[in-house]
Amino acid sequence: GGRAGDFDYFALVLSWSPTYCAGEGDRNEAQCNGKRPYAFVLHGLWPQYTKGWPDSCRTDKKPWVPQATIDRMLDIMPSPRLVIHEFKKHGTCSGLEPDAFFDLSRKLFTSVKIPAAYQLPLAEVRTSVEEVEGQFLRANPALTPDMISISCGRRDRLKEIRICFSKAGTPVACGTNEDQARLCRREEVSLPPVRAGAKRSGSSNGI
Repeated sequence: GGRAGDFDYFALVLSWSPTYCAGEGDRNEAQCNGKRPYAFVLHGLWPQYTKGWPDSCRTDKKPWVPQATIDRMLDIMPSPRLVIHEFKKHGTCSGLEPDAFFDLSRKLFTSVKIPAAYQLPLAEVRTSVEEVEGQFLRANPALTPDMISISCGRRDRLKEIRICFSKAGTPVACGTNEDQARLCRREEVSLPPVRAGAKRSGSSNGI
């Protein structure tokens, strides 16, 4: 629950697509079939409280996402189902209409420079949480360590990067939801390679 527009900051969540595909993903779905070089993708933009978060907020209108909006997000969000889910669960709490919410999501996503090592690796990358964070901080000088956290999942795989922004879209310190000790305690993490068949690209966002 929660009231639309009543939150403290946004968490921009960038998922490492190969981790999803190596785990719960279906090889037949577009995200995992290797036809596109998905590396970091936009999982979502989450309104957060300093401690805790709202979700599935009640709004005046049914939380419906126009097909045209879904279609234009598929270059950075790899499935229509994800686009719809993210608006229903998180976008409804932003106080924004679908187009405005996804416009802001894209703006913040494209504002983050992905370090070269993580754009399109065709072999597994093994590294430390500290090194992943350090490379993102070096690539994005506006960020400080309290504005970013790293999440890992099963088998030490890197799951996602969270970067925190104000309602106005400027980087801010994260709350307790992004406490690094809670999201990943591993000394070393693995980034599975981009799906086979993907071709290299010069995109700064690794997609």
